[in-house]
Amino acid sequence: MTDRKNIRNIAIIAHVDHGKTTLVDAMLAQSGTFRENEQVDERAMDSNDLERERGITILAKNTSLQYKDVKINIIDTPGHADFGGEVERGLEMVDGVLLLVDAFEGCMPQTRFVLSKALEMDLQPIIVVNKVDRPNARPYEVVDEVLELFLELGATDEQLDTPVIYASGRDGWATAEYNPEHPNEDLTELFELIVNAIPCPDCEDEGPFQMLVSNIDYDEYTGRIAVGKIQRGKITVNMPLAVCRDDGKILRGKATKLYCFQGLKKVPVEEVGAGDVVAISGLSDINIGNTVCDPQAPEPLDFIKIDEPVLSMTFSVNDSPFAGRDGKYVTSRHLRDRLFRELDSNVALRVEETDSTEAFTVSGRGELHLSVLIENMRREGYEFQVSNPVVIYKEIDGVKCEPIERLTVDVPEEYTGAVMDSVIQRRGEMTNMSPTTQNYTRLEFLIPSRGLIGYRSELLTQTKGTGIINSILEGYEPYKGDFHGRNRGALIAWEDGESVTYGLYNAQERGTLFIGPGVKVYEGMIVGENARLEDVVVNVCKKKHITNTRASGSDDALRLVPPREMSLEQCLDFIADDELLEVTPHHLRMRKRILKTDLRAKARNKK
Repeated sequence: MTDRKNIRNIAIIAHVDHGKTTLVDAMLAQSGTFRENEQVDERAMDSNDLERERGITILAKNTSLQYKDVKINIIDTPGHADFGGEVERGLEMVDGVLLLVDAFEGCMPQTRFVLSKALEMDLQPIIVVNKVDRPNARPYEVVDEVLELFLELGATDEQLDTPVIYASGRDGWATAEYNPEHPNEDLTELFELIVNAIPCPDCEDEGPFQMLVSNIDYDEYTGRIAVGKIQRGKITVNMPLAVCRDDGKILRGKATKLYCFQGLKKVPVEEVGAGDVVAISGLSDINIGNTVCDPQAPEPLDFIKIDEPVLSMTFSVNDSPFAGRDGKYVTSRHLRDRLFRELDSNVALRVEETDSTEAFTVSGRGELHLSVLIENMRREGYEFQVSNPVVIYKEIDGVKCEPIERLTVDVPEEYTGAVMDSVIQRRGEMTNMSPTTQNYTRLEFLIPSRGLIGYRSELLTQTKGTGIINSILEGYEPYKGDFHGRNRGALIAWEDGESVTYGLYNAQERGTLFIGPGVKVYEGMIVGENARLEDVVVNVCKKKHITNTRASGSDDALRLVPPREMSLEQCLDFIADDELLEVTPHHLRMRKRILKTDLRAKARNKK
């Protein structure tokens, strides 16, 4: 059992892509966690498929390493605002944070969010200016920006007196005195700083056992595993335990197995003391936010308040003509069980039943938060439909209020006018404009969350793929008024069948196609984007009539423009209120809610 004075619990927090997971890799490698001949993937902490494909961290994860005689427990947190729930619960387990800031990008929206959470919880920060070796790095300016942010967020004098270290996570070195000509060789200075600047856990060594559950792991053989930092006392294998739940109930159980984290593995142990992070197996009905304690002294601990969701979508059973062809789980019972199971580990998500047994309202932090759930479900074999995302309004003092985001857009100078126009049309207000390096300008806005739905793809089109967009929830303000969302209509299939080149060739004159030849379609399915505002019905299954006259050139090969491949997020951005996205393990199909052309016309006339 490690003495509490030799334990340091830290979380690594930062904006997206500032190098958290890469730095953890280097720390693990240099602390001797891996054998010399061991093959280790890059970003070893990003363990699930989606994290690897997208190059982002989605779930907060635990690891630990040994530096001299000190055990350092590390929590690698996500950088996206949509996974803020993961950051918040990760901070519950630690006593200090490494605030990583990119030496070129500086403070970004998520830097402000994660730092404000850490300062609220009175955690000791260490500023790590990462990627100092990248071109156009400006490490000293970035330190000033970070300290200004500390002041803005009301940091105490102790928190302002935070140490600064300059690092390259990719090359595995850190130094307090940065000299570009002679960079350091390893991370020793960072390890020493963690040991000396981060306090040991503030816990009670003696007394009845008490621990708050901050994470839930799952194992096929042992079931649910509760992870948390021990606040008081110690725990041993087969010790009887009580679980204090949110609803006031107290359940009994025992710790059948205990694990501590060592590198990327969970290692079985017999006993764990106060201040250390432990994983407990044997408690089946347990959730994040519950307290595990001694049955003789069942005292629940307060769980951190998780920020409310801002977007909701309807998940429903797939009722398209192609329903049931692709998925393994297609019924409402399958859908309900899977969504409610997600609540066990996804603390920022909400799932509510609706009047219909076949539809459920799912609310989350943002489009990315919900799209990751959708992508995970389709990979597991689920087939279902989702509506377009809508914002969740609040009534404050009798006034209808909506969520407002702080939006940061980095664009080349020639596109600033177009970006400003499009954001202002979406009810955004500009708050700042400043030049960055390489002819880029940083624009900052306050914009309603609904103004961001569908905006990312529009920005990339406007800036020819060069714009960088980031946003974070700022608060709630009175409703800003209506505006037009999508400014283009859809091209809709006229009949069931298979798309052919002749039909597509005639349809592509109307706009941009999403499908190529040989694709099965049904009436009411969206096959492209119209160049104008209204929806147009097109016949992509139309074949050329055979005649016995042959004019020269009439049978030349028809040239099709390559179709636009739509990702899951682009589909969610595209669909309007009267449309749905059909999600199956192998297909994403956008469609009208009312498939029949004549019934859609009647519904429009009624309006």
